[in-house]
Formats: sequence, structure tokens, C-alpha cells
Amino acid sequence: MTWNPDLLLEDFRRVASMAGVSLALNAIAIERCPAPHVPPRGLPPGTMAVYIFSFGPHVLKVGKVGPNSAARYTAQHYNAGSAKSTLAASLIKHGERIGVAGLNETNVAGWIREHTDRVNFILDASLGVHVLNLLEAFLQCRLRPEFEGFASQRIDREGGQA
Repeated sequence: MTWNPDLLLEDFRRVASMAGVSLALNAIAIERCPAPHVPPRGLPPGTMAVYIFSFGPHVLKVGKVGPNSAARYTAQHYNAGSAKSTLAASLIKHGERIGVAGLNETNVAGWIREHTDRVNFILDASLGVHVLNLLEAFLQCRLRPEFEGFASQRIDREGGQA
């Protein structure tokens, strides 16, 4: 991992402050799950999260879940057919962009658990969805994940459409 979650949170606190949001020191916790990792079993009660999957220098996915989105948080990104947009489906279709080939619906979940780092930013749900959205947008802008949004919406590293 080439980025530091603690420094990202420190920078986000400044962004939130500029947006008029005051964050208590314990309002956002960082959970580090280095490879190989076990998917989380669920969100702690009264929380929501922004999560990041990375592989070496590549940030693959930044996503968010509200307090009632357990499946999105725990399982969907590991299963290509579980939802409309998942990390698993992106890796099967476009894994060669990060030097990974041969993934399919049978082996992708194991590959994600074995080879990706996962970082979860756990937020107190009382902060509200606007803070959740701001944190996700901040992390997407800062980290520029490989598999974010639809292909037609992505901008490549040189500024053109991907």
C-alpha cells in the first residue's frame, strides 16, 4: 500500500471542517485488513463505512455503505454476480489493467481475499449521510481507484477517457 490511511483521515478532517462539519477524534475509526484478509462479518451497530480495496500500488475500489447495507459491506464485492457493480466483476473483466489475468467467477473471491489489502473507515452513523458521501468523494478524488464508476465515466491517468 503506497498511501497512509492516518494521513488521509487527517486531511479529511480539514476538508470536513471547511464544509462546516466538526468531527470528534473518535468519530471515525480506521480498520486495516492487510492481505490475506477475511471479509468483515458486519458493521458495528450505529455505524456506516467507506472501504478501500488495494493491490500493491493500485487502489482498486472505494465504496461506501450506510448502516443498513450489510451485504454490500461484507460479501458483494467478492462475488461477481451479486450486484450491479462489484470489485469481483471489474477484476474479471479488466484485471489485465493491473497485471492480473485468468480470474473468473470461481476463483475471484479467493484472489481478492489473498491478494488485496482492505481498509475500512468506520463512521458513527450520527454524522449523517452527507459526511459519508463527502468521505467517499474525497477518497475517490485523492486515490483515483482503477475500478470506479462505469468505464464510460472513467478518466485514464493521462486525462483522457478510459
